[in-house]
Amino acid sequence: MTFQDAAAYAAPKPPKRCLSIRRILLGGRVSDLGRFPRYLAFAILGGAAIWAPITGYLRTAPLTFKSHASLILPGSGASASLNLSGIGQASSYANSAFSSNSVSPTETYKRLIGADRILAAAAETLGMSAKEFGKPRINLVDQTSLIHLEITGGSEKDAQARGDALLTAFFKELDALRADEQNTREDSGLAAIEDYRNSVAATRADIARLQDETGLTSSEQYDAMVETTRLLESRVQDLAATLSEKTQSVAALEATLGLPARSAAATLKVYADAQFLSLTEEVGLQAAKLSEARSLFGEGHPKVQTARAGHRAAQSAALQQAIAVTGLDEAELKGLDLAPAGARAELLAQLVRMDAERAGVLEQHATLSARLEEDLAKQQRLAATAARLQDLQRDFSVAEAVFATAIARTQSTKSDVYASYPLVQVLENPSLPDRPSSPNRKLAIAAGGAATFMMLLGLTLGWMRSALIGRLIGLRKSGT
Repeated sequence: MTFQDAAAYAAPKPPKRCLSIRRILLGGRVSDLGRFPRYLAFAILGGAAIWAPITGYLRTAPLTFKSHASLILPGSGASASLNLSGIGQASSYANSAFSSNSVSPTETYKRLIGADRILAAAAETLGMSAKEFGKPRINLVDQTSLIHLEITGGSEKDAQARGDALLTAFFKELDALRADEQNTREDSGLAAIEDYRNSVAATRADIARLQDETGLTSSEQYDAMVETTRLLESRVQDLAATLSEKTQSVAALEATLGLPARSAAATLKVYADAQFLSLTEEVGLQAAKLSEARSLFGEGHPKVQTARAGHRAAQSAALQQAIAVTGLDEAELKGLDLAPAGARAELLAQLVRMDAERAGVLEQHATLSARLEEDLAKQQRLAATAARLQDLQRDFSVAEAVFATAIARTQSTKSDVYASYPLVQVLENPSLPDRPSSPNRKLAIAAGGAATFMMLLGLTLGWMRSALIGRLIGLRKSGT
């Protein structure tokens, strides 16, 4: 054995990996088929580890179905106005659901749909607990007023029934909230309405008491009384002027005829009597006989005295008849006009007519003057009462208008049911799913296939590592 052989024998032996690398460096080949069983076993175990849970999940997981529904909130507001002539006015206005930037109705309804009591009510209608019913998945679509709902169930019809039950419970709760809001507002307004009613009743009682005490029914009646008094006063003034005119006319005509109107009337009356006219003619005949006797005989002659006696008898008879007709005494009858013929008779008649008119105007003036004084006194007495009654009637009108307006507003708010809870409509009814949403077989198989591919890729890289490492080392040595 040479020294070199002894040194080589004494040198430590390199490990097998180094030997393999060395063999590669020396161009030798060593078979790697001894690793194949290990890689195959690892591949089988890895595939079992991947596909066993997937297969178990697909075989044992219960089928679930998803039902979809959509809600929409119209964005327009609503307004209403009621105006009753002589009673009052009431108006109501509901803003758009999206008019406020601080409150989102879709977000509000999202919270409301997922509320526990709504879920409990929906579950109760299906005869299950809230836990068994589950919680819906609610999505809001940006820049829209849409609300999407997803609810799961054990079958197609079960999922759809859960969606219907959820929407029914939601709308029922909305109606209950709106009714509670209206009842609360109505109850809060009852006290104010009762106060208004008491105010109207008290004012009406004051008006009735004042009317009973004074007999004045309204301020309009006092205004009519004032207007009537004004017209009456104007008429009295006109009558006074007419009376003065007629009095002056009668006085002027009396001065012209030289006898008063009473005497003119008596003259016309007596000369209108047929018997008096006959006696007057007899007086004339006797006067003619007396004149004839005087012209033939002296005053002491028996024929003259007989004629004088006949004349006096005729005058006496005529005088008695005149007294009986006119009712005047003898002295007054001597002032009568004994020749009312021709134009003078017309003047006498005119004087009588004018005097009668003057008397009528005088009586009318006296009557209306007395009535005017009475009305003025009554008007002055009721002035303060009319002012008080007008104030009470104005207060009553205001109180009645406020009372009627309050009632009208209370009634009009009943139609404004969407003021606090905006209108929501079902855009899509809960759908009837045509296939289960879980388990998703395609997704599970795709995931298993991807995992298997990654495992095989890793085994392939592990299988090729020795050759790659040797080639890299060879490239490194050759470069040196």
